[in-house]
Amino acid sequence: MTNYRTPLINDFYYHIINRSIAKYKIFSKKQVCERFIKTIDYYQTYPQTLSLSKYLENKHENPIEPNINSNQQGKLVEIIAYCLMPTHFHLILKQKINNGISNYMSIVENSFTKYFNILNKRKGTLWEDNFNRILIKSDEQLLHLTRYIHLNPVSSGLVAMPEYWDFSSYKEYLTRKNNKSGICNFRGIINIKPADYMKFVDERIEEQKQLSIIKSQNDRNYSS
Repeated sequence: MTNYRTPLINDFYYHIINRSIAKYKIFSKKQVCERFIKTIDYYQTYPQTLSLSKYLENKHENPIEPNINSNQQGKLVEIIAYCLMPTHFHLILKQKINNGISNYMSIVENSFTKYFNILNKRKGTLWEDNFNRILIKSDEQLLHLTRYIHLNPVSSGLVAMPEYWDFSSYKEYLTRKNNKSGICNFRGIINIKPADYMKFVDERIEEQKQLSIIKSQNDRNYSS
């Protein structure tokens, strides 16, 4: 069960969720989705001497500027998987230091809110409340949770297959793009070959669609 007060412990994995205020469709444009992904990538590390906006501005002016996180001194969290949906996001995070997830989420949400508000000439919060967190208690639960979040766009009717959705980590899992060009660190955690992982995900598609329908009927405010 989701719990705002679940303790956040170093080296444990958590399912992190937050939703837009009043079901506002935050992630409806490619530009906005790509910016959020850059935001969750950039602020994994600390300290960051530049805001993401300033870093990207410098990067545009000087293409040989070091890549995001190339000069990192440490990490608040590691990203294991993610998925953006129009009104909410899912992250699987591993906490690296004390208060790492809380500090990370505060920085990410505030940075992205500022960007979004400037872009859309609006004011105020984007988020429904404090982020939800669920402790992941086993490797099996972790594996099944990656499948669940990667299937969210399919079970919600946004795409027919998870690989058609550009704003999740699913394609990283299929290519094992666990390197500088990817943002997730799942090597040694999700020990399953890409072809087997695709089969593992695909075999759940129809069942998750049906569960999503039932869930939306029972609780429209918290549908996937």
